[in-house]
Amino acid sequence: MKFINHLIIASLTAITVGLTVTPSLFAQSAKPTVSHYAGPRGDAPVPRPGMIPKKGRVAVVVTDPQNDFLSPKGVAWGVVGQSVQENKTVENIESLFKAAKAAGVPVFVSPHYYYPHDHQWKFGGALEVLMHNIGMFDRKGTLTQESFTGSGADWLDRYKPYIEDGRTVVTSPHKVFGPESNDLILQLRKADISQVILAGMSANLCTESHMRELLEQGFEVVVVTDATAAAKLPGFDGYEAAFVNFRLIASDVWSTAQTVKTLANLK
Repeated sequence: MKFINHLIIASLTAITVGLTVTPSLFAQSAKPTVSHYAGPRGDAPVPRPGMIPKKGRVAVVVTDPQNDFLSPKGVAWGVVGQSVQENKTVENIESLFKAAKAAGVPVFVSPHYYYPHDHQWKFGGALEVLMHNIGMFDRKGTLTQESFTGSGADWLDRYKPYIEDGRTVVTSPHKVFGPESNDLILQLRKADISQVILAGMSANLCTESHMRELLEQGFEVVVVTDATAAAKLPGFDGYEAAFVNFRLIASDVWSTAQTVKTLANLK
């Protein structure tokens, strides 16, 4: 057993050393920290491929920029509000909208809506059931906007000038967490997009699920880690869970400030 333990330790040491001496493959020496709401955080010893955005091929995708997540009056604020405030998520999403519009980068919004017929489902996952129980993202019907304005399913007022400018693509709603049930992938393909800068709510649910599916569909994906947030419950930190997966799965993780600067310099 001691021999096996020593072998494992030796292997891990060799891997770590290998990461340090191969900067072309591993960016730890060049970028030793990543953006985190608590401040710069030590990076993981795994590849950081990065992404070089190309004008005409890159888009900003925002999941669920809606009142129920991001407004103190929203039904989920009690569990996500702390994380939203720590990350300055509301302000950072607006900064991304503004920077994308200024740079001529297309914006896609993937919203979450539930209609009366969705409440007839016979089963669901834990938070899926919770969302149904608290009436999250509820709308009166697919063909009406009755009681929509100002509701939990509506956009934050500060986002409306960007989303309702006639240029933003608002996809059909996703129904659980990922874009498999909506037309986001189709809309991106039709716009000839191959690179995605991803932000929105909620980090470990819709945002992470979108990241995973976009990668599976062949897109480069960068996640803006301070333009998202998640539920915090005793013993359960959704943002921390998502942050780990963002770093280990996405092409890169950027801060809002880094993203805004990158978009401003886009050629």
